[in-house]
Amino acid sequence: MQPLPAAYTSMRAHIIVALFAAASPLAGRAQTRGITPEDYFSFKLVSDPRISPDGSRVVYVVSRVDRELNRRVPSIWITRTDGSAPARVLVGEAWSASAPRWSADGTAIEFISSHPATHEDGSASGASGAAAARPQLWELRLADTIPRRVSNIPNGVSGCVPAPTGDRAACLSRTGPTDREPTDSARSDTRHYTRIAYKFNDVGWYDDRRSHIWIVDLRTGDAKQITDGDEWNDTDPQWSPDGARIAFVSDRTGHEYDLGRNFDVWTIAATGGSLTNISSSGGPDNQPRWSPDGTAIAFVSQASEDGPAQIYVAPATGGRAVAPFPELDLIPTDLQWSGDGKSIFFDAGVKGEYHVFRIDPATQRLTQVTVGPRAVRSPNLAAKGTAMVYLVNDFTHLDEVYAGAIDTPAERQLSNHNAALWSQLALASVQRLSFKGADGWDIDGFLVKPINWQPNRKYPVVLSIHGGPAGQYGVDWFHEFQAYAARGWAVFFTNPRGSTGYGRKFQRGIEGEWGGKDYADIMNGLDVAIAGNPWIDTTRMGVTGGSYGGYMTNWIVGHTNRFAAAVTLRGISNFISDDGTRDGAYGHAADFGGDIFDKFDLYWDRSPLKYARNVTTPILILHSDNDYRVPIEQGEQWFRALKHFGKTAEIVFFPRENHNLTRTGEPKHLVESLNWQVRWFERYLDGGRDVATPAARRGQ
Repeated sequence: MQPLPAAYTSMRAHIIVALFAAASPLAGRAQTRGITPEDYFSFKLVSDPRISPDGSRVVYVVSRVDRELNRRVPSIWITRTDGSAPARVLVGEAWSASAPRWSADGTAIEFISSHPATHEDGSASGASGAAAARPQLWELRLADTIPRRVSNIPNGVSGCVPAPTGDRAACLSRTGPTDREPTDSARSDTRHYTRIAYKFNDVGWYDDRRSHIWIVDLRTGDAKQITDGDEWNDTDPQWSPDGARIAFVSDRTGHEYDLGRNFDVWTIAATGGSLTNISSSGGPDNQPRWSPDGTAIAFVSQASEDGPAQIYVAPATGGRAVAPFPELDLIPTDLQWSGDGKSIFFDAGVKGEYHVFRIDPATQRLTQVTVGPRAVRSPNLAAKGTAMVYLVNDFTHLDEVYAGAIDTPAERQLSNHNAALWSQLALASVQRLSFKGADGWDIDGFLVKPINWQPNRKYPVVLSIHGGPAGQYGVDWFHEFQAYAARGWAVFFTNPRGSTGYGRKFQRGIEGEWGGKDYADIMNGLDVAIAGNPWIDTTRMGVTGGSYGGYMTNWIVGHTNRFAAAVTLRGISNFISDDGTRDGAYGHAADFGGDIFDKFDLYWDRSPLKYARNVTTPILILHSDNDYRVPIEQGEQWFRALKHFGKTAEIVFFPRENHNLTRTGEPKHLVESLNWQVRWFERYLDGGRDVATPAARRGQ
């Protein structure tokens, strides 16, 4: 990676600090309280910023958490990128609008909504039948006040992208039988499969519909399906600059439902017809993006599903793809070209932060564009000029919209939707704490002091372990960590081997030994935190984590009695049964050098269930009914084994939820999950043995 010039880095860091100080609602205000789980109901969740073609305006989505309705209610906002006007609502909550996209001329916004077929002013929109209740494409011309429904596709639409010619949009829709009325007694409710893949975590049980591309006329609403096939899904449609062709992603081998992952980039004429193959690796290729002159397509490619990600550029007519920066050791997302076609931009996690990067193919140079202890995501570049927008959060702020430029370090905060809430709160800061892990590897850890910390007192600490293991902790916003700190507990979290953001070798350093050197990395970090902070009470330590973090929590309590309490969320307990029941059947072969039929003893040796009799730590198990990534039987087996051996354990099941409960679950369940965590640590770290359950606290 090419380092930034020192003067540039220093100047940009100074600007960022100044902007944060000026924009922070905490500056100069008396703080009144720490955060609570219930504060989630007050969050304004900002997402999906999209800059106008000329760079002068940005639209984005703000989701309000409606406690009574138990859902997040989105609306679309608009503001100017120069900060000359306050942000305002463009499409209100009544529309439940999402995915705003600018028309090519910047005079209209297309978006997705399942709003009823009748406009708020009583006029008919033309929708009819089953399509009326499904998400459809809508358009709002900025000179008007009421959106107009465009599409009427039976199974609804998603992923719509307006054409550069301004007259059409490419949308995804699922082709196949439409849903029948629930009262149709002739409809079978059995599920019949012939392929090994028949469920996916946040999709559920697969049906016989497939995702394909439709071209929608923005004036008439007429729609034409241009791709088809019963054995594959087509995704991520992207227009060529002249509007003549569409690039998309598809595994056309016919083995997608046999757990094949040979996704390639293809192009097709916008009128339909034969396909042109752009990428041809044996692994997943994705994120096709046309160069502004239409001669090339950039995309991200992996030689295998678990291989390193690399950016390639191929001729738009097909041919040999080349890597403009062959030494890339990041995981690029949100790929796009600059308006002049000279650079390719993306965002990626790096050492506990997320930032925007650029590659200049002509010079094969990689540059980090944004800097600072924060997470910068979802960059979106203007088609003309150098303006861009992105989301920024840090350890004490939720995502907000920022505007910058690709050629200058200056930036401007454009939104501040959570200012009123922040003015009421005292929020904890985070300290980076680096240390040596197993084999002398350099590992990053992070320590959070309790709110109102005093040097002459002893405090409990909660060790938190992230999921994945291909993920990372860092300077992001973490509601649960702030809630722990508000209760008077320190928090230690770390990026052991297996984490992303530290290069391919580091990420794959976990192969063959989950619970081995990664366990040593984590415990080494905790020991370093304790040694440098004698105020940590080692008799009152908790441990928690979700997914891989849940697995590691289960592993830890079976291998040490150092912890006074543990909370495991959606964690693996038995690799043998997990591999046959999860959505990605036998999906740990790359981690253990083979599947359970080749490495049975290794899988069992690395299963926490084998060590259940060793557990002395009181443990709370949280699991979701519809978790297909780590099926609910994993939580059940762990709970029953612990009770079989007479251990202190409780289990809580969350109905209707999947593996993403603590990220996208129903608001009431998300808050209750955090309250269960707090309750368990209150009982065993603070000595509150008779602490009421979250349900009892609500008077239920």
